[in-house]
Amino acid sequence: MDARHPYEMIPLFTAGILLGLWLVGSHALMIAKPALVQGWLKKFPRNPLAGQIILGIALAWFWLLIAPGGMGKLSALQLDLGEFNNVKPLLRILVPASLIAVCISVKDFLAVRALGVLGLMIAAPLLEAAFLKDPTTRLLVPIFAYALLTKSLFWIGMPYLFRDAVTWVTATEGRWKLVSFAGLAYGIATLVCAFVFWRGY
Repeated sequence: MDARHPYEMIPLFTAGILLGLWLVGSHALMIAKPALVQGWLKKFPRNPLAGQIILGIALAWFWLLIAPGGMGKLSALQLDLGEFNNVKPLLRILVPASLIAVCISVKDFLAVRALGVLGLMIAAPLLEAAFLKDPTTRLLVPIFAYALLTKSLFWIGMPYLFRDAVTWVTATEGRWKLVSFAGLAYGIATLVCAFVFWRGY
């Protein structure tokens, strides 16, 4: 039986394909439908329903990492926390309790804070997929993951920065196109590297 955590078994090729497709798809939409995407981004920070849904997904994901054993597929993502394993039973109660409390009490920028929590969860498997792999081009994945980690921490602690960033990037057509095409190029580069260099990793 493989004792590795499921994160450690994610192929770099698979992570690269998924990341590349997401980057290409999202930034292609930004180019094709700028007014639609800009309008959604401006409304997103104060969308409580989106915040509740995203936060629910993120905390459910986190709960699976601390889930008790013997629950079949629900225990598949269980993570060894070393010295902090004794805290798991408490966290299993606090996570759903905090979800309810936050959704009730936090109204301002809940969506941005929730996106930050989800970003922290997404970064971990991306980093594991690229860890100690041979191709130097693999750095495209951890560079994105660390950028996501950094932004996520700011979104959680200072969510108004997301609003300010959206305001800045949507202020001129040139800025919007620069960000859109840069993200599209990064996604295409990731996909190309995945198919050319990352097969078998």
